[in-house]
Amino acid sequence: MQPDYDITLEDQIRECFGRVVYTHKTHERMADNCAKRLNLYKTLQIVLTALTSTSAVGAIVTNEELVEFITALVSFLTLLVTTYLKNFDLGSTAQKHREAAAKLWNVRECYFSLLTDLPTLDRQTAVERRDELQTMLAALYQAAPQTNGKAYIEAQKRLQKMEDLTFSADEIDCFLPLSLKRSGGRPKAVEQH
Repeated sequence: MQPDYDITLEDQIRECFGRVVYTHKTHERMADNCAKRLNLYKTLQIVLTALTSTSAVGAIVTNEELVEFITALVSFLTLLVTTYLKNFDLGSTAQKHREAAAKLWNVRECYFSLLTDLPTLDRQTAVERRDELQTMLAALYQAAPQTNGKAYIEAQKRLQKMEDLTFSADEIDCFLPLSLKRSGGRPKAVEQH
């Protein structure tokens, strides 16, 4: 380490890195939750539309008040679901969260690289890079859609218990050619005689 290495600066950068990791994962969870909810409402809309059509035919054929009442009720429920889908564009919201997560991923990786490079950087260069990342992050946070507590708790669970961002040496080795593997299959250096 260089003589002017600042552990306080490292601690702050580590803190920022951790916050970005959580925010990135929270936006991923928000996107997934919006997409699931959209799928649920679209399926419900299809089922209600089919029931409305079926009960309308039944009302015409049977001419019974109960069938007419059921037709009106199902038709009203279909209207409610359709109105909800029109007013709350879950597909667009999911896409906005995906875009925010993609941009945050880049900042997260930049913080990770800064932490990796920190021992070799002079303090002024490290501070400048940190400030650049904070400026980028502020702009991203301002443009990003709001998240909620449920998505944060899901992100926390995935990061802490399911270890979403961690890999074993063997897992990483699976992605690398033999010459870059660290475990088991690494070729031995050829001895010179």
